[in-house]
Order: sequence, then structure tokens, then C-alpha cells
Amino acid sequence: MENAKPKTTPAAPIRTAEILCVGTELLLGDIVNTNAAFLSRRLAGMGISVYHQAVVGDHPGRLTQALEEAYAGHGRPAAQLVILSGGLGPTYDDLTKETVASFFGRDMMLHAESLARIKSYFGKLGRCMSCNNEKQAMMPQGAVVFPNDYGTAPALAVSDGERTAILLPGPPSELEPLFDRQVRPWLSQFTDGVLISRNIHIMGMGEADVEAKLCDLMVSSTNPTLAPYCKEGEVRLRVTARADSEAQATALCDRLVEAVQSSEVGPFIYGVDVENVESALVQTLTRLGLTIACAESCTGGMLGERITSVPGASAVFAGGCITYTNRMKVEQLGVSQATIDRYTEVSAETAAEMAVGVRRVCHTDLALSTTGYAGPGGGTPEHPVGTVFVGIASDHGVRTLKLSYAAGKTRDYIRRAAASRAFLEAIREVMPDNDSQ
Repeated sequence: MENAKPKTTPAAPIRTAEILCVGTELLLGDIVNTNAAFLSRRLAGMGISVYHQAVVGDHPGRLTQALEEAYAGHGRPAAQLVILSGGLGPTYDDLTKETVASFFGRDMMLHAESLARIKSYFGKLGRCMSCNNEKQAMMPQGAVVFPNDYGTAPALAVSDGERTAILLPGPPSELEPLFDRQVRPWLSQFTDGVLISRNIHIMGMGEADVEAKLCDLMVSSTNPTLAPYCKEGEVRLRVTARADSEAQATALCDRLVEAVQSSEVGPFIYGVDVENVESALVQTLTRLGLTIACAESCTGGMLGERITSVPGASAVFAGGCITYTNRMKVEQLGVSQATIDRYTEVSAETAAEMAVGVRRVCHTDLALSTTGYAGPGGGTPEHPVGTVFVGIASDHGVRTLKLSYAAGKTRDYIRRAAASRAFLEAIREVMPDNDSQ
């Protein structure tokens, strides 16, 4: 068996794939399955379409059936490639390799180089290799072996020309670098294009409204495609193009992104290809050389926590105050007791004074404030649970925004959604033309 020159390779470009994650612990919920999402993203970037994912327990019969269905299609495009994760360990129930070998009609053989690497791995740890670890060096005849520098189980590929299987270890700390550094370069020999996706982030419009505004563009766009996805408190538009090269696919995406930005949806876009709204805020403030501070009541520090989770936030975030009681609002921020007495602590007037106060205390260009009823208790007939006021103070003055979340929304949802909307308003404050890309 040779690594550099496998005896069998795919005979045609690979365009379709399926992902099978193996392990009874996944079915029981003992482990969160992040491998499927990682592999789907990587395959999409290589121009390989994933039409189905599945989780299979450690059972040879069910795994064999899953392989048969994947390659046959059964109502979906037949997979040319199946990527399996898990089941490559040294114990008796780790049977992925043996099952795949049987499926392809291959004998299992000792791969001497893998055995030597496994022994070396244990030697560096100062431990003796158990006899059952030798099982991890057994490979289907003709397999391409990818050495594992991050654990004991090598990855491997088996192909009969028409069907290809790639087997990866289950732990993400091993699977991810193995795929990126070894499997992906090998697999790229057998692809004939790339897929590039860009993501447009929208807040302040519901999914139905976004789709109504962009319906004609969505229908007419075939390459690239334009598809909406609903996230908590926002809508994401994914633009995906297929082309022979990354540059060509990127150019196709860019033109459609510009068309969306110029549409009626444009004013609601807070960023393109950003991780989240707080990242967009930090990037915008950094680019403009501006600073921000936060005064929080109902969000209880969430604004500050989310901003500081973004790398580079220290360049723009001065600090904040969690003023949960009225006394703290008055003493720390200078909110007028008369304002609270007349309008209550949950009001536009109080939110405005909070924002002005924290901006003064922290000497920043911009300030945000939040005060509201996140529930489950509290609220008034005028301002029921789900009411949040956001204050925004800057050189332009101070303004407020009233947010109303539907009955039944959880406390956590209200707090997270209010924080996200506050970030959007901060971006709008410094970029009045919504030039936040």
C-alpha cells in the first residue's frame, strides 16, 4: 500500500457528496456533532454539493445500508463521495474501516508506516502503546492513507473509480486540521470548479418582507443564487456562485451583492461577510476611529460582553455601566430622579439620559443604553413585558428607539434581540447612509 500513488482514484470529477457521522454517542446526544457543519462548508468551497447528511450508530449493518443508500441516491442525487467521521479508534466497536473495506470488497492489511507513527506518538507521550492500538494501523487494501499528526487514527480514502469514501477520525481537533492540510489538497485533484458564498446580513426586516422585496431577483438569479435564511433577530441572504476559478466565482457574487445593496433592502443591511452585528459595529467604529460606551439595565452587561468578545474591541470600547437599580442610574449616570418619577425607569426619557450620562462619564464619541422589561415579571399596561427602550447619544444629539417583543418571547431572547438592535442603531448613527459594508 502506498500513500503517494494510490491504486485506485476517482475516475471522474466529484460533484456530489454525502456526510455520514458514525457513533452511537452522537445519537444519544452525548456529543454535539460539529463535524457535519465543518465538512459541509469545506466541500461547498470546493464546488462539491452535499445533498444529505446522516448519523449512524456503531453498527456494521446499518452503516452498510447507509453507504448503499448514499451511493444509490434513493430520491436524491447519488453521491460520488461519502465522507465518514468517527469509528476509527482502537476498541472493538470502532468498525468504520472494516465496514467500508467489506463494502468495497477489500481485505484489511497492516500499514507499516502508520504503525510506526502510532508507536512514535505514544513514545513522545512517555507511554507504551496498547496492543489494540495496532488495529488503527490496519487499512483496506489500496487505500490512500493520510498520517494523523494530532492523534493516533490516520485518515484514509478508498475508491473504486466511481465511488469514493474518505474516513476521518471523530474528534474535531483531529478531523479539522487533517482535512484542511492533507485530505483537501488530495481531494482537490478530483474537482472541476469552486463554489463561493457571500453573506448579506439584514436587521429590521422580517424574512417574508425581504423575500417580497427581492422575489424577482431571487427567481432570476441562477448563478449566482440568492437565498434567504432566518436567524434570531435578523435575516441572512446567501449569495452562491459556481465557476472554474475562485476569482470568477467571487466576481459573480460581487455583482449580485451590489444589486441587493442597491435595492429596497439596502438600508437594512448592516454588513456583508461579517460574523455578527457586534463584529460589524467594532469594524465600523475602528475604520472611523470612533469610541463607544454602554449603559445597561435590562441587558445586564450583555452589550459590553458581546462587544469585547470581538478581537480588536479595545480600540473602540471604553467601558460601560450596569445600572440595574434606579439609585445606580441616578448616582453613576446622572439620570434625573424627576425623570424616573415622572416617566418611570422604563421610558424613552430615562434611556436618553442614560446614554448621555455614560457618554459623559466615559468620554466617548458614541454611547448606547438599554432599559426595559425582559420578563417574565414586571411590565405595565402601557409598557408590557417585551418593551425595551434603546438610547443612542453622539455628536448628532440623543435619540431613542422603542422595541416591542411579542408575548411569549423568553427573557434571554428579549435581552439578546435588544442588544443586537442596539448595535444596529449604533452603526446607523455613525453611518447615516448605511454604508456599513
